[in-house]
Amino acid sequence: MSINHHASPFVGVLEKDPKISLIGTLAMLVEAPGEFDLVQQGRIWALADALSSWPNVQEAVVGVTNVMLAFEQPPDDIDALGASLIELWHRLAPRNADGKLIEIPVVYGGELGFDLPAVAARAGLLEREVIRIHSEGEYTVCAIASSPGFGYLHGLDPRIYMPRKSVPSLNMRAGSVTIGGMQTGVAALDSPNGWNAIGWAPVAMFDPRLEQPSLMMPGDRVRFRIDRIEL
Repeated sequence: MSINHHASPFVGVLEKDPKISLIGTLAMLVEAPGEFDLVQQGRIWALADALSSWPNVQEAVVGVTNVMLAFEQPPDDIDALGASLIELWHRLAPRNADGKLIEIPVVYGGELGFDLPAVAARAGLLEREVIRIHSEGEYTVCAIASSPGFGYLHGLDPRIYMPRKSVPSLNMRAGSVTIGGMQTGVAALDSPNGWNAIGWAPVAMFDPRLEQPSLMMPGDRVRFRIDRIEL
């Protein structure tokens, strides 16, 4: 996932410094260097944890390989702030994926898993094999983004990789279990969606009435359990 922004990059001195970009006057994006992996994502989590208590930081919003800082007031000294962020990045130990384990029952295939045949065809596998591979994985919640309660889940088996659609499905149901590139997830809302639906889970991803409205949080682990298969 990426956040669209008009960037004014603060260039660090070290080769593997994070990239820091301004988003207007009240926000800043910190992006992990290099290719995505869980160690770098763990550093993003740790960075967000630390920055949440900094003066003038209203919120630290975790993304996949990035964290966005929302400020209460425009920072006085952008260069000094950038240097402090880079120093903190190199000093922090990554946070482990030590959250709760969430088990989600799934009805694979059927009317709401309408993209399962296309995923199987691209992989050169039977639909039941795609289901087996997907349900045997353990996934890590990298970030909650895109819509309230939607978790970007890392850990998809490359055998069932499926690119996102160029033309989104216009009305994908909340609870749809999806694959988008090398990530999987559960749709939190009824909405247009470019990911590929392979099943449906009767579990609410977001409930604003709860103290913690989102079922998933960054660092949680997720397993999908076969509740029923409809082919």
